Amino acid sequence: MIQKTEKAILLFLEGILFSYSQVFFSKQKTFAAILVAVTFFDWISGLSGLIALVTANLAATLIGLNRQSVSEGLYGFNPLLVGLGMGLFYQPGIEFFVVLVFSSLFTLFLTIWLLGFFGKYGLPYLGWPFLLGIWLVTLATREFSALSMSDRGIFLINEIYKYGGMPMVKLYFWVNDLGIPNSIATYFRSLAAIFFQYNLLAGVVVAIGLIIYSRIAFLLTIIGFFSAWFFYLLIGADLTDLSYSYIGFNYILGAIAIGGFFIVPSKWSLLWVILLTPMAAIILSAAGRFFILLDLSVFSIAFNIIVVMFLYVLKFRQRNFYKPELVVVQRYSPERNLYSQHNYKSRFDVSAIVNINLPFLDEWTVTQGHNGEHTHKDDWRHAWDFEVMDEDGKTYSGYGGEVRDFYCYNKPVLAPADGFVQEIQEGIADNPVGEMNLANNWGNTIIIKHAEGIYSKLSHLKQGSIKTFKGTYVRQGEVIGYCGNSGRSPAPHLHMQLQSTPFIGSKTIDYPIASYLVNEYGKYKLKTFARPEIGQTIANITKNEGLFKAFTFTPGEVISFEVTWKNGQVQRTDWDVNSDMYKYTYLKCRKTGSKAYFHNDGNLFYFTHFEGDKNSFLYYFYLGAYKVVMGFYNKLEVTDSYPLHAFKPGLLMVLQDFVAPVYLFMNSRFQLKYLKIEDNFISTSIKMSSSTQLFSGRRLIEKMSFDIVISNGRIENFGVKGPGIELSAKEVAS
Repeated sequence: MIQKTEKAILLFLEGILFSYSQVFFSKQKTFAAILVAVTFFDWISGLSGLIALVTANLAATLIGLNRQSVSEGLYGFNPLLVGLGMGLFYQPGIEFFVVLVFSSLFTLFLTIWLLGFFGKYGLPYLGWPFLLGIWLVTLATREFSALSMSDRGIFLINEIYKYGGMPMVKLYFWVNDLGIPNSIATYFRSLAAIFFQYNLLAGVVVAIGLIIYSRIAFLLTIIGFFSAWFFYLLIGADLTDLSYSYIGFNYILGAIAIGGFFIVPSKWSLLWVILLTPMAAIILSAAGRFFILLDLSVFSIAFNIIVVMFLYVLKFRQRNFYKPELVVVQRYSPERNLYSQHNYKSRFDVSAIVNINLPFLDEWTVTQGHNGEHTHKDDWRHAWDFEVMDEDGKTYSGYGGEVRDFYCYNKPVLAPADGFVQEIQEGIADNPVGEMNLANNWGNTIIIKHAEGIYSKLSHLKQGSIKTFKGTYVRQGEVIGYCGNSGRSPAPHLHMQLQSTPFIGSKTIDYPIASYLVNEYGKYKLKTFARPEIGQTIANITKNEGLFKAFTFTPGEVISFEVTWKNGQVQRTDWDVNSDMYKYTYLKCRKTGSKAYFHNDGNLFYFTHFEGDKNSFLYYFYLGAYKVVMGFYNKLEVTDSYPLHAFKPGLLMVLQDFVAPVYLFMNSRFQLKYLKIEDNFISTSIKMSSSTQLFSGRRLIEKMSFDIVISNGRIENFGVKGPGIELSAKEVAS
């Protein structure tokens, strides 16, 4: 009970902290702490913002809103901004704080309402609750005679002296005497104005925090603001329109949102940041004309309109989906969004919504692939023919005069993925060798629906061998028939194709096989989301029970290791196996709170994401066991790549971050080798080694090696060697 209470308190405090950084679309604690400090440059404004934020998060918790959203600051940042604004505009007093609390509650309700409204269209609510809240509160309080407007800012030097004494006054004059160009000074003041702080020093501190949080975000703020600055110069507009209340923050926040948060950073996102700037300027100028009649500031109205409008426009695209590319999984950092999505596309096929596997056991050879020599032409070009060959490259024994002489004849045919049997054609006799049945081109055939628009077709099956029925649900790997020689087939073989419609004779689609092994002269290579090529001898992965058990982590389970570090210190580390609201499974270190997300489809175990302490054992396990094939194949090599943010930061990585939207000069490599298996009646032991490599161009700049021993379904040893790190670990009873 005590642990639950402590956890709830920690999550609540985290929600307060992240409410500040969410203004910049961030969940980085150091950056959030810097922003908290900035809001207290005017302590009354800072205190008012904090009170409004705590009120909103407490109310959200008491009402029973989503705890995760509260802890991430998603309900708090709009009330925070309303509180900061009210603290700046009004004199503090009992009456003021009463109005502040209820204004915060009102803004929270606006947040939930607009979350539902924009959510129907898959759009963010951004700062709309703040805008409506601050406008309505400003209009309403004009009728509240007990509230008085603040005169803070009029006698700025006196206030600075009151808060920081002469040292702060001297610092203020020193900064202002630096001779900073007006454009740069306005940029810094615009950064500060996001939190209702209208001085240059506060903006400098925010800029420093931005660089710590994200180099790409900082770059985007420069591009967004100065695109606006030069546009105003070009059209001859009054620059006070840009600097009045320092509403240049519209271009700053808009640049981060479009350039790196909702859209993956790239040359296309940068281009759209520049192209959307004039539209934001038009909105600001027009809105300013209207709201001046009500004596209201336009605040962030241009940012809110432009971002929502552009994201809505992108939903109607029918092509050019990567120019620019929307973020699929939000990592709350432009760098992470870029590196994660780039890594995902290099590892997987984004169009493959269902994992399709090979439809047979053992090793078969591709005798005709896509764009085949004999058939597989035009609209039917994306297909494969498979046969079984011996060591001499023959597909049959003896003279091959009978269908039963062929190695593949009467071999089981498997369902390539789960799905419903959509269509069956059967009752067609097998042809004598050398003859074809052109009247029934496909012969005995099964079509399975795996998803909307994804069907597999398996043809030329043996007469009377089909083991399923139309409408039956089949599982991947289930025997559904046997290879034959029916239809347009002069010799026994299995034809496989993927198609988007459920009919026999449908056009083929170019769709990958999820994972398979290629045997090249006795050496195996893993292929993922690839298309088997003619002449390749391929096979599904045959599961090794020891490997499968060692890397099968079930939600609710606790995994424990005894870790011996280089200095001889022995520590026990425990990982909880959890599943989040999206059913993504992950290992969570109890000591550090680090998380390593993974997937196990029975053929492959692989990690997808790590977050947390990069000095924890879980981090090194993530690196060393990044991808593991669930079967043992002598001399098998598995390769993959990491997202760049998986590595510890360094000077080169900082430089890479700045240029990442247009150029990646760094790359990474994971390699796993299967070395030895010892199998007897008592135990089974498997030895593997892996390595992590980070490159700048072709130059190796960092390497780490790992030794892995699996014994009786447990991780007997996991050794790590690298720059500044050496450890060994073994799995122990929980």
